[in-house]
Amino acid sequence: MAKITYVEYDGTEHVVDVPVGTSVMKGAIGNNIPGIDAECGGNRSCATCHIHGGVQWRDKVEEAKEAEQALLEYADGVDEDSRLSCQILVTAELDGLVVTMPESQG
Repeated sequence: MAKITYVEYDGTEHVVDVPVGTSVMKGAIGNNIPGIDAECGGNRSCATCHIHGGVQWRDKVEEAKEAEQALLEYADGVDEDSRLSCQILVTAELDGLVVTMPESQG
């Protein structure tokens, strides 16, 4: 398990344990975290699981693939730390990860 903190746009924090091997998106859905809708079910086709991961975690997650980067072009509030949470698999190294949701998912 890894402890992941999901922060809603208004600052509300949800700290949950997410099993290793589960996506950050599934961790949110399984714990009823608001702000991550995942309308496509994690199939990388809707961007409703867009999160900001923070620069401190960049070296601990696989880089976004071209298809993910292309989809993020259509999301609101994208910055250099934007990712689709369905594309980030939880590892032991991600214990303590903090992700925030953009305003459009609030």
